[in-house]
Amino acid sequence: MRTPQQHGTQTIERAVLVLKELAARGNFGWRLSDLAMSCKLDRGTTHRILACLVRERLVCQRSNDRRYVPGPLLFELGLSLPAFAAFQAACSAPLDRVAKRLGGMSLLCLRSGSEFVCAASVGATPMKALTIDVGTRRPLIVAVGGVSILIALPREEARTIIAQNMKYVARFGAARIRSLERVIRQSETRGFGISQSDIVRGVSAFGMAIRDARGWPFASISVVGLAENFPTSRVPEVIGTLEEEARWIARQAARIFSTGG
Repeated sequence: MRTPQQHGTQTIERAVLVLKELAARGNFGWRLSDLAMSCKLDRGTTHRILACLVRERLVCQRSNDRRYVPGPLLFELGLSLPAFAAFQAACSAPLDRVAKRLGGMSLLCLRSGSEFVCAASVGATPMKALTIDVGTRRPLIVAVGGVSILIALPREEARTIIAQNMKYVARFGAARIRSLERVIRQSETRGFGISQSDIVRGVSAFGMAIRDARGWPFASISVVGLAENFPTSRVPEVIGTLEEEARWIARQAARIFSTGG
């Protein structure tokens, strides 16, 4: 039998899980039944959690389609972290340089446990299959930005995360799993994130981990574009550019977070 303390902790954990799932599809929103299924909770439990979160303004229910979306209190709470806003703003310049020099779309991704969150992006790509926007949350293994963080982690930690992430992508079938395993192997061998039509056909992506003052990978910078614009002959240029900007961002992060912004 669970103690009251254990029950209280479980309730908090479930509420956090619901919030993270909502944030993963912030613009699209969730129907109650789909959200419950994604969280592996029954409808009644999910509805009770949502009702509480709505009262506290952490969640909203849109009037036009009744889907649940993140609420304004999340933004208000985020205002208490000015250093993160300053860091996000500082990264616009290196992302712009990458997008202009290399073409395609450049992305800044932050590590969030076994997932990544897109914190900023510059540029565009004509491929509709690319659905990573600012605020997008995904398992680390599903995008090169996440993989570049993953391969910079200690091997045991990385293996644990890969196993967790694979449970998520298993729903997309064996072919998807094989393609992601290929990306991970290639990236480990090369020392940077790389996908040449492996994750999305006709799209190349390259990523470089960004390390904090302790050498820990906390973010990544990546570039994504049409494969025809990134032939093998350009890989040294691409990686050299990403390495340079990753170092620049790391220096900015050290300055901003050491002074609080």
